[in-house]
Amino acid sequence: MAKQALPIVDMQQALFSNPRHDADGLMSRIDALAARLRSSQLPIIFIQHFGQEGDLLHPSQPGHALHAGLSVGPADMIVKKASCDAFLGTELASTLSQLAVDELIVTGCASDVCVDTTIRSALGHGYPPLAPEDGHTTLDRPYLSVQDIIKHHNNIWANFTSPVGPARSTLCNAVS
Repeated sequence: MAKQALPIVDMQQALFSNPRHDADGLMSRIDALAARLRSSQLPIIFIQHFGQEGDLLHPSQPGHALHAGLSVGPADMIVKKASCDAFLGTELASTLSQLAVDELIVTGCASDVCVDTTIRSALGHGYPPLAPEDGHTTLDRPYLSVQDIIKHHNNIWANFTSPVGPARSTLCNAVS
């Protein structure tokens, strides 16, 4: 059986200052998933965006903090990133290697930006991702509704061509 890890991407205060689709439900689902995985001694990795000076996600800003709706366990890790890709210029790949992880359960914000980029990068780094259909959120965009964006990305991820992909799809409460 694969050793899993749960990267929780960009679930930070500033990103929820504008209403996100089903934010409270998402927080609850991710928190419950993290609790189940912690009880099985699986790694929980918060991917936290470190914005530049003047950005709401800059470490000096209150919006940089992880969302208060999520529990952070004492063994949970934080990986700092400065781009949409949780692997680019970060310690994520080396951390996963040290932990002997071979499958990622990717959740977080935003479906069409950092979650999407991280899932694509995971495939490129040889990590087959599990992408819970109800484990990510975004905002309405001028060109698509939030529901269409989420549906689109769930479909795209499930149909990637990759030696280790596509991303498997399930619901947060079905991940074991």
